[in-house]
Amino acid sequence: MVDHTHYDAVIVGGGHNGLVAAAYLAGAGRRVLLLERLERTGGAAVSTRPFAGVDARLSRYSYLVSLLPKRIVRELGLRLELRRRSVSSYTPAVRDGRPTGLLVGADESATRESFERLTGSDREFAAWQRFYAMTGRVAERVFPTLTEPLPDRAALRERVGDPAAWQALFERPLGEAVEERFADDLVRGVVLTDGLIGTFADAHDASLRQNACFLYHVVGGGTGDWDVPVGGMGAVTDALADAARSAGAELRTGHEVTGLATDGRRTEVTYRHGDVERTVDAETVLVNASPRELSLLLGEEPAPTEDGAQFKVNMVLRRLPRLADASVDPADAFAGTFHVGEGYRALGRAYREAAAGELPQAPPSEIYCHSLTDPSILGGEPGAAGWHTLTLFGLHTPASLFRSDNAATRERLLASTLAELDRHLGEPLADCLARDADGRPCVEAKTPVDLERELRLPGGNIFHRDLTFPFVADDSREDGPGSAAARRWGVATGHETVLLCGAGAVRGGGVSGIPGHNAAMAVLGR
Repeated sequence: MVDHTHYDAVIVGGGHNGLVAAAYLAGAGRRVLLLERLERTGGAAVSTRPFAGVDARLSRYSYLVSLLPKRIVRELGLRLELRRRSVSSYTPAVRDGRPTGLLVGADESATRESFERLTGSDREFAAWQRFYAMTGRVAERVFPTLTEPLPDRAALRERVGDPAAWQALFERPLGEAVEERFADDLVRGVVLTDGLIGTFADAHDASLRQNACFLYHVVGGGTGDWDVPVGGMGAVTDALADAARSAGAELRTGHEVTGLATDGRRTEVTYRHGDVERTVDAETVLVNASPRELSLLLGEEPAPTEDGAQFKVNMVLRRLPRLADASVDPADAFAGTFHVGEGYRALGRAYREAAAGELPQAPPSEIYCHSLTDPSILGGEPGAAGWHTLTLFGLHTPASLFRSDNAATRERLLASTLAELDRHLGEPLADCLARDADGRPCVEAKTPVDLERELRLPGGNIFHRDLTFPFVADDSREDGPGSAAARRWGVATGHETVLLCGAGAVRGGGVSGIPGHNAAMAVLGR
């Protein structure tokens, strides 16, 4: 059965960016159809109950929100709450044979004391303040540009207005800035980690992919703060889906797009629902999928993409574990980002091991406890008993490590990652884990290969491809494929009537809605 129907815009993929685009376009009076392969919208930004009989809603693939502009929340009338964490980070360490750590929070005096206990002086704290004052100024100036037409390099450099900051963040490998400003290995590592989330790179990588990743992690909201979505990540995408429907967009789940054909004036979209195949006609198609997936839909040869390099572990605990560093309350240590094995030298070793085709011997990771900031994600017995969720995000684990035997490699990495965490605890994590209705520990792990299979992320890359700086790479908007409006907004694909509206667009990545907004603006401004 083939049913030809015309729409102003068809959106391929119902992740958060596709929902943002749908809400803007439908709100502007366009006839919009959104097609999602899975049985629900949300993509990688969903909440699920992965453990049988355990009433805990985990943000399964993505955890925190920083890049979602208040402008999008306001303009779409989103009903959601983002809650600030009471602690920024805790990083355990062993100094002179004794367990200690670095606790960074809103209390400046307590943070200063923690730096002094760790390093023996106040020099690293002063350097920390100077460095993050610099990134804060960059954030204030760069973040507003992410929902404006794409600037060229010179225009953004002028907007930043700080030659030293521009050199440190945009021109030279991040490792140089870290090594010039900080002396302590642990402090250096804590700074560097923001350049490695989902990005497989060395601190001195000449590609500067680590710099682009770092930039997106420190500019969110103009402050760089990372907040917890109340109700879980699914609350964010549920609010977006409600906004899109209320604006008049038609959302169809369980509908898989199987092909696109464009003549430069309009595009034909073929999709499957069950055993039935249909075709619709659109003035514009916005693709909330990876550039690789778009090429396959168009019948084109996809360009090579960089694999993802993260290991995701979700857990439910009956209680938070005691720490080896007894001077710190576990509720404080886990309230922010808990860094494990992320000293500067350790991160370099892990990268070199993984680049050589081996799992890191001491896998670096960071951990988030959503339930300390938002207990509402726990219901029933877990809520009443004060249980907690933990989400671990491992670094330097590229998809290539898992290709030959994903299941066995996943189990090996899970065991070594949790063992690395245990080194900093006062009791084994296993003693704190809750069990599901079948008596199994509440632990699930996802490799890049798992994400590729479940979400069609190429190589499990959570950013769809390498992140890029938020400016026109060649300092020119005049030439190039796609429409002038699409190039102006950083969402061009090489086809006049097909735009990217997902993480693979310029200024994509993270739970931000920015590519969805920008693709909609390219359509509405055309």
